[in-house]
Amino acid sequence: MNGIKQHFGVHDDALALRSQRNTILASNIANAATPHFKARDLDFDAAMAKALPEGPLATTDAQHISRAQRLNTDRLMYRDPTNPAMDGNTVELAVEQMEFSENVVRYQTSLTFLNRKISGLMSAIKGE
Repeated sequence: MNGIKQHFGVHDDALALRSQRNTILASNIANAATPHFKARDLDFDAAMAKALPEGPLATTDAQHISRAQRLNTDRLMYRDPTNPAMDGNTVELAVEQMEFSENVVRYQTSLTFLNRKISGLMSAIKGE
């Protein structure tokens, strides 16, 4: 099983995180008219850094840059609004819709990569 997970690379982890982020962003959009609702989001880069294997990356040259240590946070963060509503709601519908759309496109991209990897495995199994 470990060999298959390595074959898929980070795309399976990215797909799960993108799905989780879609749920969070959809919740923000659904609560756009809820008084005192605070918009939240997931720091995708920090979550992916946490999902990646620990340890330094191997470098082959002294001029290569090693992977920097990042803060690993699982917590959802509150979005800092530019125009908060008078009722205390911090959801900016245009921002949330844009973030949701971008996340969906990136989710679809990860899904496409996984489908291609699976197709390659299927071809190898069939001997094509």
